[in-house]
Amino acid sequence: MADDLVFYTSPMSRGRIVRWMLEEVGRPYRTELVGFGPAMKAEAYRAINPMGKVPALTHGATVVTECAAILTYLADAFPEAGLAPEPAARARGDYYRWLFFCAGPVEAAVTNTVLGVTVPDDPRKRGMVGYGSLEAVLDTLEGAVSGREFIAGERFSAADLYLAAHLGWGMQFGTIPRRPAFEAYADRHAARPAAVRAREIDDGLLAQQAAS
Repeated sequence: MADDLVFYTSPMSRGRIVRWMLEEVGRPYRTELVGFGPAMKAEAYRAINPMGKVPALTHGATVVTECAAILTYLADAFPEAGLAPEPAARARGDYYRWLFFCAGPVEAAVTNTVLGVTVPDDPRKRGMVGYGSLEAVLDTLEGAVSGREFIAGERFSAADLYLAAHLGWGMQFGTIPRRPAFEAYADRHAARPAAVRAREIDDGLLAQQAAS
């Protein structure tokens, strides 16, 4: 159909974040598994995402890539799911702020630390790095999630989903240090029924891959 949702993913990837969002949205979608390596770089898939990576989403003729963009798109495409503050609401500012804080400084700082990329001490060069330091990013994030249930307004949103997924994944694999505020925030949102369903789906796909 013209408005079909098609989700391109691999079960051990950032696609897990989008799977959770799709389960929150509650609309039917089709999953297309894309294997790492030749399949992900093949011409057929690069017609969807020229970067040759997952996740990606098509909604009819619309193609969306990058986790934060897909989450934002789905929240706006299906407002009845209530996954974003109203456009005129003050909470919309927090929503955008923390979505893109996670997509920018958190992603960059964590990835660079894992890869052993060091930021020079020279203030002029350090100023070129948007996140400054991993410690600054983590302290900022801890302050944002401490003592509050939701990151933007009085209800769960795509920004909570994105932050909780990153924190949960990072703490599980040791790329983000465990802090009580991180654990409380991530665990609370990971217990949502949609999050549980998403994990069960991807874990099932991983089991199928292992058995094949």
